[in-house]
Amino acid sequence: MFLTEDRISMKVLVLPDKFKGSLTAKEVVHHISKGVLQVFPGAQIHHALVSDGGDGFLEAISSYVSVKSITVDTVDPLGRPIAAPILFDDKNSTAYIELAKASGLVMLEDSERNPMKTSTYGSGLQFKQVMEMGAKTIYLGLGGSATNDGGIGMAKALGYQFLDASGEELEPIGENLSKIHRIIQAEDWEGISFFAVNDVNNPLFGQDGAAHVYAEQKGASEAQIAMLDQGLRHLDGVVQARLQKHYATIPGAGAAGGAAYGLKTFCNATFLSGVEFILGLSGIHEILERERFDFIITGEGKIDNQTLQGKLISGVVALGKQFEIPVVGVCGKLALSANEQQRFPIDYMVEISEKDMPLSYNMQHAATLLEKGIIHFFTQHR
Repeated sequence: MFLTEDRISMKVLVLPDKFKGSLTAKEVVHHISKGVLQVFPGAQIHHALVSDGGDGFLEAISSYVSVKSITVDTVDPLGRPIAAPILFDDKNSTAYIELAKASGLVMLEDSERNPMKTSTYGSGLQFKQVMEMGAKTIYLGLGGSATNDGGIGMAKALGYQFLDASGEELEPIGENLSKIHRIIQAEDWEGISFFAVNDVNNPLFGQDGAAHVYAEQKGASEAQIAMLDQGLRHLDGVVQARLQKHYATIPGAGAAGGAAYGLKTFCNATFLSGVEFILGLSGIHEILERERFDFIITGEGKIDNQTLQGKLISGVVALGKQFEIPVVGVCGKLALSANEQQRFPIDYMVEISEKDMPLSYNMQHAATLLEKGIIHFFTQHR
């Protein structure tokens, strides 16, 4: 919606991600808008909640689709009982699940983070429950996972079995990937369509794969990263030999510790771009086709080389290129080398942190710093 009457012709579209640990996406929209209005009091500001499939996926969905929120019993990444939400559209027999709600990194204390021990089993239990509720279409928003299990946790919850060389069933966790010798298939989920929603382009394994790019932030050591990468390679080898499926190199297979690969392999899931999916629901394309905006503002807490792998900001940048609108990327910390900045096709980048202050200060004062950064940028671009 427009936040002010049109007293100045400036029109801005705000499509940010959250600033993890500091501001929700809604709060980011609010403070960006305040900053713009300080410089252009009559600016027209339109915004939408968007998601690349990670944290905030359910919130974005509920903004555009008539759904009811249901809390279901499941387990966290370490197998402890929890209750987690899903969204259900009765009219269309469609369920929306956010991986991070049952398998997310935010659910663990720092000392508990270890992708050798974590599993997506809890998200699989959510799948099973919505299927029992009558869901015929299931969307899973990927991102923010605490896992690197190649999706075998979800598959186990749906009836798959993963056996070692002795015929013993394995616990579906990262450290057991290399022990898989045989896969016993579950029943065919005929008539149910699965969609993996994300904007990560990484393959399953290798230097750009799930383990090497993401496992460190999930608590893995260098030695464990190598073991997890080898485990994912091994899983793919068994899948190729036993199931005759070859999905490891598909862009996005490495999303959420290989959960996307697991969804494709074990549930025949279709991959969808998170940003394109949410923007389609929001009607932003239709708005851009009939109205002209001066800037699109996006952002997240940290812009780094993972942002280049296809996260939300990349999707927004593509939208700007499509409609020939300059894009401003705002972040708490800009962690790109000079070469990476040249490769990133964004028009302007605004880093809001005070470099001489500690991270804790910048996170605590993110709202004020965000407004100041926006004011400074638009004062320079009047």
